[in-house]
Amino acid sequence: MGVDVELVQDATDEVLKAFGRLLPQLSRSAEPLDAEALRTLVAWPGNRLLVARVDGEIVGALTLVMFPIPTGWRAWIEDVVVDESARGQGVGAALTREAVAVAQAAGARTVDLTSRPSREAANRLYERLGFELRDSKVHRLSAIAGGRESAK
Repeated sequence: MGVDVELVQDATDEVLKAFGRLLPQLSRSAEPLDAEALRTLVAWPGNRLLVARVDGEIVGALTLVMFPIPTGWRAWIEDVVVDESARGQGVGAALTREAVAVAQAAGARTVDLTSRPSREAANRLYERLGFELRDSKVHRLSAIAGGRESAK
């Protein structure tokens, strides 16, 4: 069984259908993607949406977000998801390695990601791939969820 990773260039019905299956496995609270949201995700200049296929079927996805900051290019891996039926088969590793290669080619010096402590297998994978746990805190402001008005 080989894992093929590709960069999504177009928001196709096939990719939308795959996200219909994958997104609930990633987050119980995430709204389902519709065609317009998928087109926005794929077209966004700083995003690189990667999907993994096994036997031609999309079984995983990852979003690489890249943006310039004063200290150089920043790369961040977000929303990694592997279908339950394909876990333990190297899909997450293939997606992550490709994301790192894309980030490196774009000039990023580092790649960051976060993962909940309860995702033990994912955390072991990231460490095996060379990611190091940083002594850091992630802060989140949820008040902006309603838009600009709630941030005032």
